[in-house]
Amino acid sequence: MLSLRRKLTLETERLTLRPPVHADYTPWSRLRRDSRDFLTPWEPAWAEDHLSRRAFTNRVYWASRSIGAGTALPLFLVRRDTDEIVGAITLDNIRRGPAQAGTLGYWVGAPFSRMGFMSEAIAAMVHHAFDRMDLSRLEAACLPENVASRGLLERSGFKYEGVAQSYLQIDGRWRTHVLYAALRSDRRGRTETG
Repeated sequence: MLSLRRKLTLETERLTLRPPVHADYTPWSRLRRDSRDFLTPWEPAWAEDHLSRRAFTNRVYWASRSIGAGTALPLFLVRRDTDEIVGAITLDNIRRGPAQAGTLGYWVGAPFSRMGFMSEAIAAMVHHAFDRMDLSRLEAACLPENVASRGLLERSGFKYEGVAQSYLQIDGRWRTHVLYAALRSDRRGRTETG
């Protein structure tokens, strides 16, 4: 159960995935600020105080409460060789009972894109979700034109499932998304994107 793992960390070849802490504010805000143009076309509109210390403090408290309640697993991706934050991955909307499912979201800073860090993070999160958390289904969604994210999901074992009209507000507009899922035992094929 997640409530017993407040100090949870996941290790990959080059990364430590761990919950955010207050001391992460400066490197996190710098990476987000420097990556703004890279990230905002794919994310919900940033609030005016998105990069403020207060908003980050609320983010840390939310992460701690969510992990404790078992409703989400928000983790920062930290390079072990340089101790830099390179991005984040969150397993959110964790549903127990008959669903045993969760929703995956992620971002990587512009200087660290296309370096394979998110592939490592997704593999670690999927393994943890299926083997340690006993989930059966992981879902993810992205904009249809986000070919990089679609390819990443497909290379990570997620399969295309369909389209959700006006699924999320991205960059200030309701946007249609393509839906992907990974199942604990999955035999479905790939699309041409990945």
